[in-house]
Amino acid sequence: MLDNETKRRIDTARNILVGKVPDPKSQVEQITIALIYKFMNDMDAVAEELGGSRTFFSEEFERYSWNNLMAPGMGGYDVLNLYAEAIQKMDFNPNIPTLFRDIFKNAFLPYRDPQTLKMFLKVINDFSYDHSEKLGDAFEYLLSVLGSQGDAGQFRTPRHIIDFMVKVVNPQKNDTILDPACGTAGFLISAYKHILKTNTKKGKIGDALTPDERTTLAENIRGYDISPDMVRLSLVNLYLHGFQTPHIFEYDTLTSQDRWNEYADVILANPPFMSPKGGIRPHKRFSVQSKRSEVLFVDYMCEHLTPNGKAGIIVPEGIIFKSDKAYKKLREMLVKNYLYAVVSLPAGVFQPYAGVKTSVLLIDKKLAKRTDKILFMKIENDGFDLGAQRRPIDKNDLPNAIELITNYKQQISTGENPDIEKFKNSHIVTKDKIAESGDWNLSGERYRRNNDLRLSSYKMVELRKVAKVSAGNSAPQGQEYFENGEMPFIRTSDVGKVHISNHFKSTNDYVNKKAIEEKRLKLFKKGTILFPKSGASTFLNHRVMLVIDSYVSSHLATIKSDEEKIIPNFLFQLLCKIDAKNLTENQNYPSLRLKDIEQIKIPLPPLEIQKEIVAEIEGYQKIIDGAKAVVENYKPHIQIDPEWEMVELSEYCDFKRGPFGGSLKKEIFVKKGYLVYEQYHAINDDFTFGRYFITQEKYKEMIKFKVQCGDLLISCSGTMGRISIIPDNAREGIINQALLRLRPLENVIGKFVKYYLESDEIQEKFFRDQSGVAIQNVASVKILKKIPFPKLPISFQQEIVARIEKEQELVNTNKELIEIFEQKIKDRIVRVWGE
Repeated sequence: MLDNETKRRIDTARNILVGKVPDPKSQVEQITIALIYKFMNDMDAVAEELGGSRTFFSEEFERYSWNNLMAPGMGGYDVLNLYAEAIQKMDFNPNIPTLFRDIFKNAFLPYRDPQTLKMFLKVINDFSYDHSEKLGDAFEYLLSVLGSQGDAGQFRTPRHIIDFMVKVVNPQKNDTILDPACGTAGFLISAYKHILKTNTKKGKIGDALTPDERTTLAENIRGYDISPDMVRLSLVNLYLHGFQTPHIFEYDTLTSQDRWNEYADVILANPPFMSPKGGIRPHKRFSVQSKRSEVLFVDYMCEHLTPNGKAGIIVPEGIIFKSDKAYKKLREMLVKNYLYAVVSLPAGVFQPYAGVKTSVLLIDKKLAKRTDKILFMKIENDGFDLGAQRRPIDKNDLPNAIELITNYKQQISTGENPDIEKFKNSHIVTKDKIAESGDWNLSGERYRRNNDLRLSSYKMVELRKVAKVSAGNSAPQGQEYFENGEMPFIRTSDVGKVHISNHFKSTNDYVNKKAIEEKRLKLFKKGTILFPKSGASTFLNHRVMLVIDSYVSSHLATIKSDEEKIIPNFLFQLLCKIDAKNLTENQNYPSLRLKDIEQIKIPLPPLEIQKEIVAEIEGYQKIIDGAKAVVENYKPHIQIDPEWEMVELSEYCDFKRGPFGGSLKKEIFVKKGYLVYEQYHAINDDFTFGRYFITQEKYKEMIKFKVQCGDLLISCSGTMGRISIIPDNAREGIINQALLRLRPLENVIGKFVKYYLESDEIQEKFFRDQSGVAIQNVASVKILKKIPFPKLPISFQQEIVARIEKEQELVNTNKELIEIFEQKIKDRIVRVWGE
């Protein structure tokens, strides 16, 4: 338990640093380095008291001892110079263990204020190393300020969620325990404490463990992380919790094979949710081939369990329901071989750092073989409110959930019929039911049978009983009917463009009064549902609801609900579930009769229930619309200061246009070799795919067109102005004639160039014509070379890039929200259909 005095000291140390070291991660690093520095001195002092000699501060390093640093006669700049020199040289000290050398590796003092340093060191001086649990708790509290690790999609897991998962998984004293994305080692320490508590007999924690068992326990706990900073913090965290030689390794779990053959009895993890910028190039030993980090991490953890292994893994909602091939294959593997429960966590668990919705996958290879069912559980309250401050509340489902899951596992093990009645938000689904749809969806709500039978036993009625089904009008032929048109005329191609949407607002065609009068066009009021009945769009489930009065093509069925029986938006949502393939026998050229559509059977709840469902869906839709507005309207913006000195872009970048003429004829391409980068790569920012390759000989001939990490590619044919950056894991290759390569020089950051060129002001002036349409071809780069570019210090460019990337993180979060709430709408309608 963290005492208030220790907490106060840590808060004081951070408050002293904040003016000079504003970044929380840097604050943690500075406090970590200072604490280890002080603790080495404490251990030397203990050795002297016991009749030994100093180890850490001996020989040439004796001058750096903490006692010398804190000597009363030391002036401010003397202390500053001695301390700065000490932490930079300490990793060369041959008398300290590798663990401590790693902590001091690349350490430096980021400020030169002697007063700040003296105040800071005075606070650190109040700490002492005494092997107590108090130090570990203090460091855990210090790490709590880290929160988001942003770029990698990592977010510090709240301690109570970690402890919940550990109690459910229940690691034992002889288990090997692994976290392959360990961050600050929170899961590993919680597992260690859990084992100590469950091996306590006489009141002293862990007293039932023998010395050999304690040694084995420490040896069996290990973690990997790709970030050297996280490895450093993990090592300190474990050391302060009593691990003399913690096993934490800097390791890229997804691309390296060095530890592929290492397995664990227990895996606990909250792996990164997002794939890093530039993508991943995983090796081919994964069962599921993907470029998504969350998919690969789950696959890795499943494959690296021992035969009776078990795991608890936090995953984003994409793992639960995304329809991409890799996600479906992963879920199939989980359901068939590993999974016994899915626990849905509240959306605000990671506040204030992220609002991403998550679930916990509970895995046990032995249990999975003994049951044909999956337990789904929804946690509504975790003991804290869902606001940014996460204030404690008196509602907490976690203790009951632990009891239920523990009992559930026990009942499966003994062959009993599982009893889950005590927990209101839980239900059991057979694996066969999950497999039925073919997408192996793990959204618990999709399979729920609500206790209110109204949700699964509505009477089924034909569409003609609750709505009028008709067709639109034949399209007027002749330009005279569309000149100066005022009213929209909607065709099947328009419906296909917007896909399933109830926000159809515009079309390319507008008819005039002449067409309306001469062709006797019928006006369809807003709220009418359009359902393609012929043509290729029919089978694509395209349908829309009009939000403006419109005229409609005869190839579209129009469905107007009887609002005394069914609410238009409710009917629309039901019809989005209808697969046109089931309405006709002609699978080659789909064509539906109005009669086919009229006979569609739909569930019909009472109007009051419809209103409740529509209100719920409209609430979700508002979130979707808000998130879409952010995604669709966001553009990187750099505010140009009139005082900035401007130079030509060519002063900051080397320009090279891809080869013209016959240099890249199709006959020179080979199946494997050096990649030919094309327009696709610049437009899609995708470097995982390639169509054309050249031989080594041809590559040497065209070496001046090669790309390297950090190069910018600009599309110069087709849609001009799309820009991408070559990542560090890209294949060797050259650009083709459709690309312009910009190579940033040493005084500029490539990302800054990219964001600057993508800003509205530059795009409008240099990449679009007077009507705002993207220029389709640029034959010369002379104009682009003369683009005015701000002459700014690298540090200023970095600040601007960091701000934009923070904004883009928020945009990505909104993309996740769109997926999550679109799925919620689908799940809500699935329950109405009783599926």
